[in-house]
Amino acid sequence: MNEYMKYLEELIPEKDSLKLVKNEAEKYYKSHSADDCFSMGMKLYESDNFQIQEVGVLLLGYSAHGNAPAIDFLKNTVSRHSSWKVQEILAMAFDNHCKIIGYEAALPLIEEWLNSDCANVRRAVSEGLRIWTGRPYFKDNPQAAIQLLFAHKEDNSEYVRKSIGNALKDISKRYPQMIAEELKSWDLSSGEIKQVYKLAGKFLDKDK
Repeated sequence: MNEYMKYLEELIPEKDSLKLVKNEAEKYYKSHSADDCFSMGMKLYESDNFQIQEVGVLLLGYSAHGNAPAIDFLKNTVSRHSSWKVQEILAMAFDNHCKIIGYEAALPLIEEWLNSDCANVRRAVSEGLRIWTGRPYFKDNPQAAIQLLFAHKEDNSEYVRKSIGNALKDISKRYPQMIAEELKSWDLSSGEIKQVYKLAGKFLDKDK
């Protein structure tokens, strides 16, 4: 375990290298068990190097299907990390977990995280699953993705609302009528809803 940590310390440069972080995590995942990924993920998260922490976060996402403590750690601990870069990795880790167990099977977890009282947890879902309708299950059930996102159009976090709006904007490229129909019923007297409305309808406005 210490040898792998040393390997990463020598490999990963001081400057950001997201591609390297993702590649190293995927390589480890493909050559080790879920238990190994969980143990290593927890160890790497203790590093002072945020990029090594990121590898750890991704490994926790890869291992969560076989280790319930992994998904709890992502939700309750990683979500409190002060780095927005680590929060981006949290979103990727959540998506990797959903992909492994299947997006339809992950629906209860998706709803649980979307209803969390932590903005970083909610955003990990809305941002991690983009483009939603490019994911299995949601590709065949776009309305399910739309309804999950629309339910949070008045989120109390601007950070999350922006992610929700952009996710809906993505979907509008392929399903403009579905998005347009839903937007018709929105009460734009709410500033929060109006923010999401503008983002979600950005491409629809160009067609008018």
